[in-house]
Amino acid sequence: MRVLVACEFSGIVRRAFAARGHDAWSCDLLPAEDGSNQHIVGDARDVLADGWDLLIVAHPPCTRLCKSGLRWLHAPPKGRTLASMWRELDEAAALFSAFWCAPIARVCVENPLMHRHAQARIVDWQQPSQTVQPWQHGHGETKAICLWLRSLPKLVPTHVVEGRAARVHRATGWGRHAATRWRERSRFYPGIAAAMADQWGSVCEAERDAA
Repeated sequence: MRVLVACEFSGIVRRAFAARGHDAWSCDLLPAEDGSNQHIVGDARDVLADGWDLLIVAHPPCTRLCKSGLRWLHAPPKGRTLASMWRELDEAAALFSAFWCAPIARVCVENPLMHRHAQARIVDWQQPSQTVQPWQHGHGETKAICLWLRSLPKLVPTHVVEGRAARVHRATGWGRHAATRWRERSRFYPGIAAAMADQWGSVCEAERDAA
């Protein structure tokens, strides 16, 4: 398959699919963290029509869409205005909609649960197809990861492990490293990426063989 992993600079999901023989590319406004030449620097919306078989949006900007950010739409943080908060909400909703409605046969978009204002702005809005946890795929951590799926089966747990630590939220030292905290919060889980590559890759191969 030709696989586009949008909003990813770490290469975690891209490498999982590439390791299984797929023509996988990541795309982000930032350069690839691993220096790969299978990475597009730019707006992923510009390449959605380039003949991909599968689109995975690993971690789109979600600060304005998720329920935890709802408060800022009523009382903006210091130095910001309500108008800028709502404008960013509109921009984030438009980005999600572009991915969800992309001209690609199979789509997976990852995002936290959204508040009502975000839902009202999403084209063809629907509830997430499933919620997965890192501990279902080899990582002893808790983090609800909502997946919106189109023409893809739900992921099946691959390696249930002990441990239910909320690593990102409980990590110490964020005061010194606040500027880079977003990198850790947005980093995808290799175990879930491997499950995507194994399970969705197998389904697509079966469909190809049947045709």
